[in-house]
Amino acid sequence: MYEKFGLFIDGSWTKGTTSADVTSPVSEKSLGQVATATPEDTLSAIDAAARAVPALRNLGGFGRADALHKIADEMIARTDEGARMISTETGKPLVQAGREWALACDQFRWYAEEARRIYGRIVDSRVPGGRFEVTREAVGIVGAFTAWNFPAALPARKIAPALAAGCPVVLRPSSQTPGVAMVMVDCIRAGGLPDGAVNLVVGSTGNTYAPIMADARVRKVSLTGSTRVGQQMIRDAADTVKKVSMELGGNAPYILYDDADLEAALDVTVATKFANCGQVCVTPDRFFVHESLHDAFVEGFVKRAEAIQLGDGLAEGVAMGPLINAGRLTEIDAIVRDAIKAGATVATGGQRAPHFNEGYFFEPTVLTGVTDSMKVFDEENFGPIAAITTFKDEDEVLARANASTMGLSAYAFTSSPDRARRTVAALKAGMVGINSFALAASEVPFGGTNFSGMGREGGTEGIEDYLDTKLAQIVF
Repeated sequence: MYEKFGLFIDGSWTKGTTSADVTSPVSEKSLGQVATATPEDTLSAIDAAARAVPALRNLGGFGRADALHKIADEMIARTDEGARMISTETGKPLVQAGREWALACDQFRWYAEEARRIYGRIVDSRVPGGRFEVTREAVGIVGAFTAWNFPAALPARKIAPALAAGCPVVLRPSSQTPGVAMVMVDCIRAGGLPDGAVNLVVGSTGNTYAPIMADARVRKVSLTGSTRVGQQMIRDAADTVKKVSMELGGNAPYILYDDADLEAALDVTVATKFANCGQVCVTPDRFFVHESLHDAFVEGFVKRAEAIQLGDGLAEGVAMGPLINAGRLTEIDAIVRDAIKAGATVATGGQRAPHFNEGYFFEPTVLTGVTDSMKVFDEENFGPIAAITTFKDEDEVLARANASTMGLSAYAFTSSPDRARRTVAALKAGMVGINSFALAASEVPFGGTNFSGMGREGGTEGIEDYLDTKLAQIVF
């Protein structure tokens, strides 16, 4: 499955000297052997990126825009290949995988246009005959680290703006989903960019992460991962004063006010909660439901959850695939057991799916009687668990929703425009959805606050972290 790919260094695929096994979360069997990097391979990738710096800069914004459009065209032409690779490596349903690949394509299309719009400005000088010029320049080599849950969208959010700004990239994708990144990088070849503009290394932390973080030529790193890893990256980046941007964990509150359209809210909420088996950083985790709607909400949630078909994401009709690995399966089961022990009630699900002899399948789970101090509520569960509690009034629920160190996304459902505005203003999160979960689009910024990270991906803001500002005083 990985035979035609490998490591991508200096414009060419190479098999390397070491390899590792990739396991299917559906069958628990091997998908194949993937080439892995040695520290020397990673250094070669950085060397190639360093050689590409002047060539990529000299290509100019319009030249880079043309290349990014060609990449988007190639990715669109290979949509079926990309989507099937996503579903094969993650187990997510093919329909969801197709939407993810389309989102990745759109990142390259959007940043093709942003490459043409890297603006500076002229400022009057106090010196007679002088003027200030403010320009924007590429920061240099970028180290990009991505997670497995969105193996196409996450690399695209980093590679596209980096290339648009003129920054070469060394990409280190998750070792659990390397094939998706390989297909994307193979599409990038169609852009005709200078050799070394994009490099791909797969492998252990010591062989990939460590050399990238230690090398002073790498001027920026971007991470999508856990808060724990982000904290370590900040510490490691300090040694060479790299710029950092990161999208970390979430623990999104969901507020259902008493004036919400219950059925409409349920239809979109259940589908969103269990997409990708709940392994989504922006998915709702903490469900605050007004006490007057609680029973009806739980009844409707359970009915819809029990109708979800589990299975291999490549199979027709499947709406939820497995967790990514055995470790996640064990952890999700432990979270549910802990909640039950603390007094929560399982309204549906709550166990490893009994009809599967293989694969990391866990039932769509709804817990009621949850309190704010329970682990399932206090920490991101990153799985197919909807933890539900009640509230009485607006001030109370907003205070409880904000009682978290995380601040990635938050959601509320209401029919009142005034209440919607108050809620948006009050919630401490980088992104807020009112009667909607549609927050991820190439034209708008994506990211969080507090322990959920820093920087933004997407929108005009997404290119900012890949640019340095230069001031020149020119006098004649």
